[in-house]
This record gives sequence, C-alpha cells and structure tokens, in this order.
Amino acid sequence: MIYLLDVSTLLARLWRTHVFHEKVSAWTEGQQLALCPITEVGFVRISTQAMFGASVIDARKMLGSFYSVFRPRFVPCDLRLLDSSAPAVGTQSTDFYLAALAQRHGMRWATLEQKPKPSGAFVVPVS
Repeated sequence: MIYLLDVSTLLARLWRTHVFHEKVSAWTEGQQLALCPITEVGFVRISTQAMFGASVIDARKMLGSFYSVFRPRFVPCDLRLLDSSAPAVGTQSTDFYLAALAQRHGMRWATLEQKPKPSGAFVVPVS
C-alpha cells in the first residue's frame, strides 16, 4: 500500500522536535509514501511559523532531502474538489479532498488526526 501523507504526518516525520517524530519515523520505515502539492505547501507554510522557525529556503531544503532519501511518489492534485465527498464542516474540506485524491490514485491517506475521518483514511498509530 502507498500512503499519501497529510501535512501533520510530514511535519512529524521531518521535525525531530515534533511530539510524534519518533513514532511517525518508525511507522514510515519500509512504507511506500507519497506527497502532493497541498502537503508540500502546508509543510513549508507551517515550518516557517514560530513553532518551528525555519526559513522558506530551509523548509524547502528539508522537503528536498525527504524526496532524496525516501523517494516518495508525487501525486498531482488532479481531482476537482466537487468530485470528493462533502464533509459536515468546512474545516475538514482538505482532509476529505486528500482522502479522495489518495483513493483516486489507489493509495490511502495517512493522517495523525483522530476526529471523524473520510472513508479510506488511515490514522498513523502514535499511541
């Protein structure tokens, strides 16, 4: 199975200071992974906030290193939002979109989120 990572999972994998870094790192070993533009942009955006404090250049280098080491597949965002299921609340729009995108490409969407999930979501075991 190939897992399309969401932003929180990618952050946990790449930032050693993330509370779930060790558990996500252990889970990703040996897994086939994938990223998409939403995951990439979200990683850079959050990595440059005060919580992590990276520059845009440094965050992009981290992402580039991840590609070099793990060789994740790249998934284009080739699905219209209207072709994915509608969540009950707008704050879950990205979750539902990424789950549908993963499914379209024969993958599962990997997340750390515990809230109600769209079908096909895989919650990375961190407890």
